[in-house]
Amino acid sequence: MRRAGTMLLAACTAAAALTTLTAVPAGAESRSGAAPDHCAGVSPVVCHFDVAPGTYRVRVLLGGGAAAGSTAVTAESRRAMLAETPNAAGETVRRSFTVDVRDPEGEPTGAVGSPGLDLTFGGSAPQLASLRVERVRVPQILLAGDSTVCDQAGEPYAGWGQQLPQYLTDRLAAANRADSGEGSQSFRDHPALFPALLARVRHGDLVLIQLAHNDKQTDRDTYRANLTAMIEDVRAEGGRPVLVTPVVRRWFNPDGTLDNGTALLVNGLGVDLPAEMRALAAERHTPLIDLTALTKDRVEELGPEGSKALYLYDEKRDNTHTSTRGAAEYAALVLGELRAQKLVPARAVR
Repeated sequence: MRRAGTMLLAACTAAAALTTLTAVPAGAESRSGAAPDHCAGVSPVVCHFDVAPGTYRVRVLLGGGAAAGSTAVTAESRRAMLAETPNAAGETVRRSFTVDVRDPEGEPTGAVGSPGLDLTFGGSAPQLASLRVERVRVPQILLAGDSTVCDQAGEPYAGWGQQLPQYLTDRLAAANRADSGEGSQSFRDHPALFPALLARVRHGDLVLIQLAHNDKQTDRDTYRANLTAMIEDVRAEGGRPVLVTPVVRRWFNPDGTLDNGTALLVNGLGVDLPAEMRALAAERHTPLIDLTALTKDRVEELGPEGSKALYLYDEKRDNTHTSTRGAAEYAALVLGELRAQKLVPARAVR
């Protein structure tokens, strides 16, 4: 495991020099309060760059105003790139991150969205002094998953993969290929999903696979065969597969626990999907993030009332899909496991 993390760090260092395109707004060090070129608005500040699909490093200078500021950044289809970042009056703060610009910009089978790179500088008091965009090649975390992972198009929905980029530095990119409604078979079969993901895998890239919520009638042998094929295909492309057990459903027993098949994703045929994934990871010597166990602990810790805020219970009576808060917390759990297993180096984590 240590060797894998070291390999990824070395790749980060080497890749940083592979810049092929740079776009720098005029008036880059302006303190006038006017938005830089390519940007408009005040709260939020919205910026657009006409660039081709690819991976782009964005360097921003926040703050510099007469009053204190606080800025959060999202990109493309509501992806969280930078958590709310405060600055004192007159102070500037430099940050950088990478954005996966793709077409479609959100879910692979969803709406196309706008071409190029779109950035939104929001938060309680956004201040943008300058930004620089350059095309780079850095290691990737590619995500294969369902609606609990994907870049959800509209409020109040959020997938944990949509919230993951805010925890990464510009040494690592998150490429979220998750898609709503997909199970292990449909994700493998659809040309825009797993085949397209495989085409993007480079040597050393991580591929996180969380598919179970929509395998409601998938038998044990088919489920294991689908996951096994994905593991082998990723490895054949030089990538490093990681199995991720599914986010728990918020479905409480009277005693306040989630110890039931609905919560823990035992499907309609009686197949314990997380258990099969755990067993397969051991058999195939594949790293595993037991997100079912981690999210179960968190939901039970908060209890029937407090855990509503992690899901869309109040808004939609939905105990499966997460709110922005829930998605952010679950993304942090995933990243914590990636760090603990030394699958990503510390320098790639914010």
